[in-house]
Amino acid sequence: MKDPDRIALVTGASRGLGAALAEALAAAGWHVLAVARTTGALEELDDRIKAAGGSATLAPMDITNADAMRHMCRSVHDRWGRVDLWAHTAIHAPPLAPAGHIAGKDWDRTVATNIHATGQLIPMVEPLMKAAPAGRALFFDDARAGQKFFGAYGASKAAQIALARSWQAENARLGPRICIDSPAPMPTTLRARFYPGETPERLTPCREEAARILAAHLPAAGS
Repeated sequence: MKDPDRIALVTGASRGLGAALAEALAAAGWHVLAVARTTGALEELDDRIKAAGGSATLAPMDITNADAMRHMCRSVHDRWGRVDLWAHTAIHAPPLAPAGHIAGKDWDRTVATNIHATGQLIPMVEPLMKAAPAGRALFFDDARAGQKFFGAYGASKAAQIALARSWQAENARLGPRICIDSPAPMPTTLRARFYPGETPERLTPCREEAARILAAHLPAAGS
């Protein structure tokens, strides 16, 4: 395969919004570097992308493994020299619980994935984005902070978005461009854990929301 014109890194690409973004980008001619822990789901994503005429590189790894992510970023640098887009959808959703009853293991995993890994990834990915002609990142704010029983998840997402907003302000003049979106409710595995009795048909399909997000924040994705 010849070197692609546009490289998209999607962390959390195996399911839900991440998978929908990966498929939409690949369909628009981007080469997608798909990162997720679940190898089988990544392979299914790759099958769908190839069936639609797109291309992807699979990276089955946990974003909390800093050495693995560092090696991946180095490999991207050596192969392509840049990342044009980073869509960060990887997230850990702990069981809903009152703040006074959050299990230590759930808290640790949530902080490790939603805050610590994000803080480690930004310095790794930023040089690759700066090497792109118009590098940008996408983060997703679902505004759970302060809601009952969402203490661990809401606090970790609020911290993640605060970090993204600081990164956004720091790069406002020279780039890369940091975009923060608030997606509509979608029928994802994550949401089903939060709202098990909800009717999925009343929610926005992931593919529709992915198309809206890319049109809003990355007009070139559809060209």
